[in-house]
Amino acid sequence: MNKVVEVKDLVKKYPGFQLGPIDLEIPEGSIVGLIGPNGAGKTTLIKSMLNLVHRDAGMVRIMGMDLSKNEREIKDIVGYVGEHQYFYEDKRVSWLGNFVSSFYSNWNNDLFRELLEKYQIDPKKRARELSKGMRVKLSFAIAISHNPKVMLLDEPTSGLDPIVRREILEEMRNIAGDEKRSVLISSHITDDIDRIADYVIYLLDGKVALYSEKDSLLAEWKRIHYVDGELPDSLQNSLFDKTETAFGNSGITSKYSELKALLDPLLQEGRVKVENLGLDDILICLVGKCKK
Repeated sequence: MNKVVEVKDLVKKYPGFQLGPIDLEIPEGSIVGLIGPNGAGKTTLIKSMLNLVHRDAGMVRIMGMDLSKNEREIKDIVGYVGEHQYFYEDKRVSWLGNFVSSFYSNWNNDLFRELLEKYQIDPKKRARELSKGMRVKLSFAIAISHNPKVMLLDEPTSGLDPIVRREILEEMRNIAGDEKRSVLISSHITDDIDRIADYVIYLLDGKVALYSEKDSLLAEWKRIHYVDGELPDSLQNSLFDKTETAFGNSGITSKYSELKALLDPLLQEGRVKVENLGLDDILICLVGKCKK
C-alpha cells in the first residue's frame, strides 16, 4: 500500500518535555487514530507535521514531498482542523470562504457551498453566531473544499455533544473513502478511534508506545474466563491481569492467535469463555496498569 505520509526521527523539545524521536507512516486511503492522554504530545506532533510548530530534528514527507523544501506545496494538499476554531468573528460564513479560497490553488467554491448546505450552515451567519458544533463543521467545510489528499485533525470532536460527534465521525469516514484520501485524527476519546480508525497510534510521554492495525490489535487481545482446574497450567500461566469473576476466574492474553488451538476444544465444551476487549482495556494494560 502506498505511503502518503512519512515521519522519520521527528523531535520537538520543550523545557521538561520532549516529543520523539517519532517514526510513523500513513497508508493511502486509511484513517489513522492518534490516541494518548493530555500532554502526551498529540497536538505538538500534528502541528510539527505542518511546520505550525518548528521541529528540532527529523523529516516529514507528504505525498513524496519534503516539508523542509516544499512547505507551500504540501499545505496546498493538506486539510487541517484543530481543536479550537479561530475565525474573524464578525465576518459572515460566505466571506470566510472567499477569504480562505485565496490560499489554495484547488479551491472549489461550488463544493464549499454544497458542504454548507449539507452541514446546515447559514452562509449569512457571522462566525460568532455559530455553535461549537457548527464551528467544527465549518472548519471541515473549509478544510475539504480545496480537495486535499491528506487530512490532519487535532481533537476535532473534543467538547461536542454525542449527536454532533457522531455526525463528525461519519463525515470522517466519508472523507477517507473519497478519492483515497488519508486521515490522521488525534483524540483522547478511544471510542471515537475504535469506531472509525484503520490503524491506531498510542502516544505516551512523547513516544510511540504502540502502532498497529486496529483490527489485528483487537483480534489478539482477549479476556479468557475459566473455572479453576479447567485450564491447563501452561495456558493459565500465559495470562495476565488475572481476576475472580462470576464465571470463576479470568485473565488477559495479547496473543490469542497463539492460544486459539488450545482454547477451541475448551470453548466447544463450554469450559471457557472468550471476551473481546476494547481499546480502552488494551491501552490500560499497555501503560502497565494491568496485573502481571
